[in-house]
Amino acid sequence: MTATTLLFRDDAYTRSCQSVVLGLTPEGGVILDRTVFYAQGGGQPGDVGVLVRANGEKLGVANTVYGADRSQVIHQIGAENVAGIAIGETVSLELDWERRFKRMRVHTALHLLSVVLPYPVTGGAIGDGDGRLDFDIPDAGLDKIELTDKLNALIRQDAPVTDRWITDAELDANPGLVKTMSVQPPRGSGRVRLVEIAGIDLQPCGGTHVRRTSEIGTVAITDIEKKGKQNRRVRISLVD
Repeated sequence: MTATTLLFRDDAYTRSCQSVVLGLTPEGGVILDRTVFYAQGGGQPGDVGVLVRANGEKLGVANTVYGADRSQVIHQIGAENVAGIAIGETVSLELDWERRFKRMRVHTALHLLSVVLPYPVTGGAIGDGDGRLDFDIPDAGLDKIELTDKLNALIRQDAPVTDRWITDAELDANPGLVKTMSVQPPRGSGRVRLVEIAGIDLQPCGGTHVRRTSEIGTVAITDIEKKGKQNRRVRISLVD
């Protein structure tokens, strides 16, 4: 089985690509040999956009997900649209960049939030301009204004955001890198991707991020919810 090459892992700013159709699914999905579309996972939604056929026909991609074994990526265009597509056909992908970039900004901001609140993370989600993290915090008393100020101070440092790969064994030897209790880094390929915000944060992550923290822009802590005896849900939003 030919795996899908994840171009967004090499450059999250690539907005389009040409791809070859590897397969079709009964549910209306197109499996491609390469993609710039992020596949849903880790609290980040799958990308949306347009698949363009050689004849100029444009088909909306409503979601992007991994296949059963996670080696291939499925672009969901609807069962009514896959009938005329042939395996081996060359198509183009055009990303909904505005939506993706908001998610990149939010995702990077959530990494910084995990620094402002250095507690185990029990869950999280990324939206189109907002997001949340759930923390295992023993007591309350969190102040939205204070947390917002600390978060924006980190953003203003304009720190570069980079990634590198380590082996599964290296991760096992450094368990403190993993902040999330509910979602563990994907294993099985023999290596794990680390995302580093220079001088601020380092943790395993397969998502898409901005190149520098200043690209996040101003954010605000919009709500802090009590979800259990020791669980606090902290919501953030892009101000601009």
